[in-house]
Amino acid sequence: MSDFKNQSPWGSPPGGGNGGFRRGPTPPDIDELVKKIQNTINRFIGGGKGGTKPIMFGLIILLVVWALSGLYRVLPDEQGVVLRFGKFVNTTQPGLNYHFPYPIETVLTPKVTKVNRIDIGFRSERDSGFGTGGGVADVPEESLMLTGDENIVNIDFSVFWVIKDAGKFLFKIQDPEGTVKAAAETAMREVIARSNIQPILTEGRSIIETDTQDIIQQILDEYNSGIQITQVQTQKADPPDQVIDAFRDVQAARADMERSKNEAEAYANDVIPRARGEAAKILQAAEAYKKEVVAKAEGEASRFISIYNEYAKAKKVTQERMFLETMEQVLGDINKIIIDKNSGSGVVPYLPLQELKTGTN
Repeated sequence: MSDFKNQSPWGSPPGGGNGGFRRGPTPPDIDELVKKIQNTINRFIGGGKGGTKPIMFGLIILLVVWALSGLYRVLPDEQGVVLRFGKFVNTTQPGLNYHFPYPIETVLTPKVTKVNRIDIGFRSERDSGFGTGGGVADVPEESLMLTGDENIVNIDFSVFWVIKDAGKFLFKIQDPEGTVKAAAETAMREVIARSNIQPILTEGRSIIETDTQDIIQQILDEYNSGIQITQVQTQKADPPDQVIDAFRDVQAARADMERSKNEAEAYANDVIPRARGEAAKILQAAEAYKKEVVAKAEGEASRFISIYNEYAKAKKVTQERMFLETMEQVLGDINKIIIDKNSGSGVVPYLPLQELKTGTN
């Protein structure tokens, strides 16, 4: 028994074994090491031998370590969600933050800047898990919708969303992706149901996307989902495959109609201004002629009145002058021979007025 007590914990006698042959250095005594550590701690905290101070010191160190474990860091693309005994308390912003250590409080840090995408009406092969190619599989139960003019349209679209409030996102809705998908399909069906098929297939897509995004956001806000819809993007809007050929014929006929209409409008835009210009020219000429005739008539009337006034003063002289002026107007452009009937000789006096006039010219 005494030999057993003198052995070290590793089973070798203190002085060596096997006839005093030392197989190696003697391992340190564990009890001695523990005593040295206790003495060092006691000297550090000012205690004596034994007592509860070493235990208290150890507990204090553990308490400090436990308290420091409440420090946590939230990355710039994350939002901290603090849970107290599993119940949501508040959210924290990026940076260094603190919460009561586990198990009192815990923190979740979901990515709030990541843009998530949900496809409705179609599935890519990558999403379906059937391959890595770029093929797309149509989902008719999601894509076929009834328009306001009782036509059927096959529309595929994608919804992009981010987390706006991490607390609401984690605890207000059970299935975020399913909720967004159901709200998006409901909103799109509502918008399509009040629209005609023609603007859906042509220039009205942007309006449909905007209206759908507003309705989705309204639904999700009513659910307190903490989700922000960033964009609704239409991927395809076509008639059903069974009638697409006939619909394309209708579209071609409508395009021809629009082309003919545009040509007619171009012709009208060319003819109408010219006709208006001609009409304005005729009106201006008529107005000028009117002014000319009125002015001439007024001048003739004034001349007649002035002649009449002179005639009233001297009738014989005025009659003579009027006779001469009339003869001048009547005989001014014809050949004339003047004969003096009062001449007594048999020779007829002749005055060649026309030759004289030509010679003077």
